[in-house]
Amino acid sequence: MSLNPFAAARLLWNHWQAGTKIDALPAALQPADRLEGHAVQGLLPEVGGRQVVGWKIAATSTVGQAHIGVGGPLAGRLLSGQVDADGATQSLRGNGMRVAEPEFAFCFGVDLPPRHAAYTADEVLAAVATLHPALEVPDSRFADFVHAGEAQLLADNACAHRFVLGATAPDGWRALDLRTHRVSARVDAHGVCRLTREGDGSAVLGDPRRALTWLVNELSSLGIGVAAGQFVTTGTCMVPLEIGPGDRVVADHGVLGGVSVQFID
Repeated sequence: MSLNPFAAARLLWNHWQAGTKIDALPAALQPADRLEGHAVQGLLPEVGGRQVVGWKIAATSTVGQAHIGVGGPLAGRLLSGQVDADGATQSLRGNGMRVAEPEFAFCFGVDLPPRHAAYTADEVLAAVATLHPALEVPDSRFADFVHAGEAQLLADNACAHRFVLGATAPDGWRALDLRTHRVSARVDAHGVCRLTREGDGSAVLGDPRRALTWLVNELSSLGIGVAAGQFVTTGTCMVPLEIGPGDRVVADHGVLGGVSVQFID
């Protein structure tokens, strides 16, 4: 029986909106490989009545890839209605992962359409308008996402869930070495700091700009372009922060600014 990607996307979307989990997609709806996983993911905006406002990269470190059993990074869509501004309040109801990930996000000023030749890092960065501190709050529709497999995780939108896009960083960001740029974060529980963590851009495929270029070329190979106004968040630059209701996460990207989010049940 051939895959029905629309039915698979609709099932995943319904569980996403209900905050419920499944063990796996039914056999008839399971993508067999990366291409079928992307085909399911590509229908999520249609079944949900949403627009693609940005893109994410999951598993940008070898540790992250090993954790979920994939051979490389995974691309996912960030959809309208799932993105908030700095200082937002988000509910954790139905979220099984319960982590927050400080990231670097790049907003594009011009389109990068799909093409046969790979984009160079210089071409990709020339198309970027702004850089933003960001926080991703991922989740999966699979109860055991660690063993769901690459194809199902791609269908599940690379564990995209909620996102916080910080304010525009100062123009001088282009002169910085983002590989070594430090980011610190803390988790306050009801006003008391209970967790601090640090990281840098080297955790993101060695360099957030490399991850950004990978994403553009990954989409291009699938016949998908990145549009002006869309942003790409390039993956966590530290070990994800464990969170719960009542927590407030604050990420400090130094001279690039900061971003925060408050969590409720």
